[in-house]
Amino acid sequence: MTSAATLPSQLNTRAILLVLALGTFILGLSEFSMMPMLPLISETFSSTPSQSGYAISAYAIGVVVGAPILMLTTANMKKRHALVIFLTLMFIANGLSAMATSLEQLIVFRFLSGLPHGAYFGAAILLAADIAPQDKRASYISKVFMGLTIATIVGVPIVTLVGQNLSWRYCLAGASALALVALACVYVVIPKIENSQPSNLINEFGVLKNKLVWSILGIVIIGFGGVFCIYTYIADTILVVTQTPAYTISIAMVMFGIGCTLGNYVLGKAADRAALYTTGIALICMIIFSLAYVGASHNIWLLYAVIFFIGCSLGLATLIQTLLMDVSPNGHAMIGALVQCSFNIANAIGPWVGGMVIAQGALPNETGYVAAVLFTGGFIMWLLSYLQMSKKNAQLQQCPAQSPCC
Repeated sequence: MTSAATLPSQLNTRAILLVLALGTFILGLSEFSMMPMLPLISETFSSTPSQSGYAISAYAIGVVVGAPILMLTTANMKKRHALVIFLTLMFIANGLSAMATSLEQLIVFRFLSGLPHGAYFGAAILLAADIAPQDKRASYISKVFMGLTIATIVGVPIVTLVGQNLSWRYCLAGASALALVALACVYVVIPKIENSQPSNLINEFGVLKNKLVWSILGIVIIGFGGVFCIYTYIADTILVVTQTPAYTISIAMVMFGIGCTLGNYVLGKAADRAALYTTGIALICMIIFSLAYVGASHNIWLLYAVIFFIGCSLGLATLIQTLLMDVSPNGHAMIGALVQCSFNIANAIGPWVGGMVIAQGALPNETGYVAAVLFTGGFIMWLLSYLQMSKKNAQLQQCPAQSPCC
């Protein structure tokens, strides 16, 4: 465990969380800014939109591949050293992406850019949990996620404008430069804190036998598909159904980002008291807002409001991470990797299912129905998790650890 002597002061703790959030800001910038820049990439390399889209898929594949490998190989390394490695990879890969001379090169470099994504998140979250008081662990984790949510409000709109007026290469070069800044900040701000728990491969892979871990991850894989199902087709909904000027798309994206940030803060605070119940309530609310999205799309102001609340659902990321750490005292490196893999699977499922429905003749706003179904699936997984946890708690009460029957 982290000793009192090595626990950072309150001032240093805030600085550490700020540095960790800078890293997640860079990751959000690197991942989400590529979507609005796809037309510019297609123009540069004379490729079709579907061909250019492979650059986004390559990043997601990089996350899924890199998260477990890097998290497990650095599990016993001091988090400061691990973060340095991940930020170095972010600096190099984004820099190479900015200099790509062909679409094939860009796809390879985007794959490399995705490799440290999940590992950085995992290491940053574990460090935040290590320095947090027990009753504030969820809110500390939410502060790490805050960098990603702020990237959706400020970073992505800014780099989109830069890309449209200068070049998409400047955006990736900027992400590379910020990674170098974050790397220097890690050296200066983050102390050499020992890991709270030693790790070994048996403990890490032992997590995979825990049914609760899989049911909680199911909340992410299925439920969060609903978020990405709606987010992917917001622009089409506004242009085809709402029929307002194109600039209203940017406003909608900003509303989504503000919702992400506020939801992350509020749900993080709530998770400190009752993470499990807060997750269930939030999922029910998301089902309602997904259904409301269909009708609200006929009025831009109502649509803004609904998109804001749907954005709040990203605050569930903190809740899920907290629940997983509660139900599995060991194997936190593997958990961090699995969470990031799950989010990227959800990022693939949501747009795919929504696209299938649209291909069958549905209007873009009717992805709200699809999202509601996915959120309902996430709620069912939450219910399974709740029942398992209730049963486990009942068994512990009937047969305490010190009892001979246990």
